[in-house]
Amino acid sequence: MKLVFMGTPKFSVPALRALARSNHQICAVYSQPPRPAGRGKKFKLSEVHQEALNLGLNVHHPENFKSKKDQTIFRDLKADIAIVVAYGLLLPKEILSSPKHGCVNIHASLLPRWRGAAPIQRAIMEGDDETGVCIMKMDEGLDTGPILSSSKIQITENDTAKMLSERLSLQGAKLIVEALDSLADHSAKIQPTIGVTYAKKIHKSEAKIDWFLSAETIDRKIRALSPFPGAWTVINGERVKLLNSKVIDKESEPGVVLDKGFSVACGHKAVEITEAQRPGKSAQKSDVFLLGFRLQQGSKLD
Repeated sequence: MKLVFMGTPKFSVPALRALARSNHQICAVYSQPPRPAGRGKKFKLSEVHQEALNLGLNVHHPENFKSKKDQTIFRDLKADIAIVVAYGLLLPKEILSSPKHGCVNIHASLLPRWRGAAPIQRAIMEGDDETGVCIMKMDEGLDTGPILSSSKIQITENDTAKMLSERLSLQGAKLIVEALDSLADHSAKIQPTIGVTYAKKIHKSEAKIDWFLSAETIDRKIRALSPFPGAWTVINGERVKLLNSKVIDKESEPGVVLDKGFSVACGHKAVEITEAQRPGKSAQKSDVFLLGFRLQQGSKLD
């Protein structure tokens, strides 16, 4: 089939590569426009844009699809189907209905659970035991379309958002090729009305640690927000990101540093921080982090 690929971040790249290797033809790639990044604020291509150029594919990056010109360019591609993977733009009905077989989305949850912008982070934060990938026919709703296929994956007690995202990304890449290869044999299933939850966008205001919460809740938040935006606390006047952790069976006043390592008491039990990051520095394992950072036993974190 002749297809358009629409995606932006690293999560989308394995699917682009898998489709480029498949028997299907990618006639164009859509990605969000280059954005200023880094200290120099130089314009940077998205990961999908860069990979598409590496593959010799034509890339479009409209700000949105409100203009008739951009809608016409898309329609004139005469694609059989569009594959959408974390593109980051809402698609109007003029785009959704343009390809012969419409638009199909790779969504990183087991729909209807965790519709929305941050399904991976919310699944970890809520302590889900499993998640997965759905191949969904897109409609004008928020992840409400019928499901072509799905695949489950277990969430481990050590998973960060980065780790789980990488596994789901690879699984989605495999599943989308299989779905396209057998599209004529698939009958899309309407999503159940029971079990609907929404994975609202992660806001930086959520990232501050409340040490009065249980260690299990804090540990899940740390792993769910790693590496971005990064859960944080204030130590010695610095906002330190906490990027990985584990629950330990110790008790004290919430926020108190327990020993010479990087263990902090919570409302119930404690967490041992295993990876952290100071402002303007790289992430470090806690043993390396503590070589250059004074953390006094008995001190209380804000």
